Amino acid sequence: MHEPSKDGFFGNYGGMFVPDTLIPALNDLLTCYNTVKDDPEFIQELDYYLHHFVGRPSPLYRAKNLSEKCNHTIYLKREDLNHTGAHKINNTLGQILLAKKMGKSRIIAETGAGQHGVATATVCALMGMQCDIYMGAEDIERQSLNVKRMTLMGASIHSVNTGSKTLKDATTEAIRDWMQYVENTHYIIGSALGPHPYPLLVRNFQSIIGKEARRQILDQEQTLPDAVIACIGGGSNALGIFHHFIDDNSVRLIGVEAAGEGLDSNMHAASLSKGKPGVLHGSLNSVLQDENGQIQLAHSISAGLDYPGVGPELCYLKESGRLESYAISNKDALHGCKELAELEGIIAALETSHALALLADKKILGENKMIILCLSGRGDKDMETISQYV
Repeated sequence: MHEPSKDGFFGNYGGMFVPDTLIPALNDLLTCYNTVKDDPEFIQELDYYLHHFVGRPSPLYRAKNLSEKCNHTIYLKREDLNHTGAHKINNTLGQILLAKKMGKSRIIAETGAGQHGVATATVCALMGMQCDIYMGAEDIERQSLNVKRMTLMGASIHSVNTGSKTLKDATTEAIRDWMQYVENTHYIIGSALGPHPYPLLVRNFQSIIGKEARRQILDQEQTLPDAVIACIGGGSNALGIFHHFIDDNSVRLIGVEAAGEGLDSNMHAASLSKGKPGVLHGSLNSVLQDENGQIQLAHSISAGLDYPGVGPELCYLKESGRLESYAISNKDALHGCKELAELEGIIAALETSHALALLADKKILGENKMIILCLSGRGDKDMETISQYV
């Protein structure tokens, strides 16, 4: 269940659906990763930066006021307290160390909410590498603070004005760039999707979240939780916290997608709930598409969830019955954000706010449960959007 096949498939999902130009680069990446993943020197270097630069381990915080309101015992895995304000830095650090091992001199990335772009710009500044970030024009407007942060650290921002002008189109342009400059460029994909071996790499670099959370909950409660909850866009924070609980069948794994304006509308981003198998950005996964197989536009108030696909491992976990998935509307996500701010003094990212909103649903969660929720990022970047509605 945990590892992909040699062809990069998790069950029926995954693979390496890319032009021949990129096959050698992907094979080199996998070879490099397999060489260093158990190398004490590589592990020590990554651990050093995760601890002294990022600030890990992140706390597992018992949210007393939220727990009383929801009639559960709720622990928040505080990835918002990481340097750069989200979980994305865990993966970008791992990948840029791989890029150095492969002798690459230039980094490219895609970003929606801007947090992966900020994390990429951060590690490029740290390691002295050229950095080019592709971002949809709509996301540049609604995430202007993160654009300024990336620019301040020396990254070049490329505005994408095609299609929906959001994450899907930014990813497409980044892949085009990579094909042209593949010899000296490494593409740091920000989520657990794309062609093999990216879903494997991103999940493994992010699994530090669940590794810590499992140890922390056992230290604090001497038992495992009833459920682990995370928002789902592409899947990096979700798989990061789920991975070390997959074998614990007593623990429910619950993913929360973006229902946007409603699952019955054409304005949502619920790929697990409403998608069909299809190839998008190098892998076979569950994709929002019409009857002719054309990719549909996704919609979410959260830029980080505004994507019409989802990573292959999450598709497999859902199909196998290990993962439960639900969808939360824009309106309910905003309510979840406001409630956490008022009860706990924590402003969560709109991505995380979708997961927070599920806590009020007694039909799904029951009552008096012990729950770990991955607070994947802080809401500074979303304040302009939030202030328009709240």
